[in-house]
Amino acid sequence: MTNLLSAILLFLFLSASSAQHNVRTERISGSAGDVLEDNPVGKLKVYVYELPSKYNKKLLQKDPRCLSHMFAAEIFMHTFLLSSPVRTRNPDEADWFYAPIYPTCDLTPTGLPLPFKSPRMMRSAIQLISSNWPYWNKTEGADHFFVVPHDFGACFHYQEEKAIERGILPLLQRATLVQTFGQRNHVCLDQGSITIPPFAPPLKMQTHLLPPHIPRSIFVYFRGLFYDVNNDPEGGYYARGARAAVWENFKNNPLFDISTDHPTTYYEDMQRSIFCLCPLGWAPWSPRLVEAVVFGCIPVIIADDIVLPFADAIPWEEIGVFVAEKDVPELDTILTSIPTEVILRKQRLLANPSMKQAMLFPQPAQPGDAFHQILNGLARKLPHDGSIYLKAGEKVLNWTAGPVGDLKPW
Repeated sequence: MTNLLSAILLFLFLSASSAQHNVRTERISGSAGDVLEDNPVGKLKVYVYELPSKYNKKLLQKDPRCLSHMFAAEIFMHTFLLSSPVRTRNPDEADWFYAPIYPTCDLTPTGLPLPFKSPRMMRSAIQLISSNWPYWNKTEGADHFFVVPHDFGACFHYQEEKAIERGILPLLQRATLVQTFGQRNHVCLDQGSITIPPFAPPLKMQTHLLPPHIPRSIFVYFRGLFYDVNNDPEGGYYARGARAAVWENFKNNPLFDISTDHPTTYYEDMQRSIFCLCPLGWAPWSPRLVEAVVFGCIPVIIADDIVLPFADAIPWEEIGVFVAEKDVPELDTILTSIPTEVILRKQRLLANPSMKQAMLFPQPAQPGDAFHQILNGLARKLPHDGSIYLKAGEKVLNWTAGPVGDLKPW
C-alpha cells in the first residue's frame, strides 16, 4: 500500500510539473544533435530508375489505401526523390541508385499487406534494371538501395519463423536496404541496412495537437492487442508473451490506462500521458514509437535487441525507457523508480521539434525529416569501398537461389 501511495504521489507531482514545463525544450548535446540536423544536400547524388508503372504507380492506382498504411514510406520516398536536389539525371555521376518499387502495396480487404508476390516483383525489377542499364552489373547492387518496409524487411513474410527460413531475398544481399524492421543478430537485418520509422500520417496527427499547457494526467498508456487469438490461438507466441504479461499484471493497476479499445481520443490521450508503452507485436517495431515521440510521451520500449530508427542520430537511451521482455511483470516498479529529474529531462528532449521531425515523412518534405535522415544515412556510407566493383563478367549473386515460387515470372 505504501509503494502504491508513493507512486501516486510521484504521478501527481509529474502531472503538475509537465503542465508547467511542457513548453521548455532541450537540444541534444554533442554529436547526436549535430548528426540529427545534418543537411545531406551536396553530400550525395542519387539516380532514380524510371521503371514501368506496374512496379509502382499502377499498384497505387489500384489501391489508394497504400498511401495511408504504416508501410507507405516506400511510396513517399519515391515522390520525395523525384524532386529532391540530390537527384541526378546523369547516372554516371551518381553515388547511389534507387529503384522505385512498392512491394507492400498489395493489401487484403482488411488492409494488411500480402508479402507473397514481393520477391517475384523484386526479381522482375532487378532483371529489368540489369538488362537495360549497366550500373547494376558493375556492383551487383552494392551501390543501390531499396525501400522494403515489410514486417521483416526483405525476408518478405509476416511470421518471424517463416521470415527467418526465407532469409533476405538473394538478389538484394549486396544492396543497402532501407527498412522498418530492426533487430540485432537477426537474419532479416543486414549489417549495412538503414532502419527507419514506420509511416504515421503527419497531417492527421497535427490536427489532434493539444495546447502545450495541458497536464499529463495519465501515468502509463497503451492501446492495442494483448493477444492475437486468430493467429496465435494457444498464446505465448504473439509478442513473445510480453503484451499478455502487461495485461495480466497491470489490467487493474490504477496507474495503467491500458485497453484493446482504440478511442477517437487516442492521439489526445497520448499527449495526456507520461509514459507510452511500445511493446513488440509480431515484429519488434510499430507506429506507436513514432506517435509517442511526436506527442512527447516517453516511449517505453519492450522489444529485446530492437534496432531503433536512425539510431546514429536519435539518442534513444536519453529520450526513452528500455524494459527487457522478461522484466514486464516489474514494469510498475521500474517506471515509478525513475527519478523525477530524469523524467522531466526526457520530456524536454522530446519537446525539441527536430526530434519529432526526424520521425515523420511530411508532404512536402521539410529539413531534418525522415527523408533527410535516410539521405544522411546514405551519405555517411560514402565513399564506397573499391571492393564493391566487380571485374568484367564476374558474378557474385546466385540468381536461382531461393524458394521455387520466387523464381516464377511476375
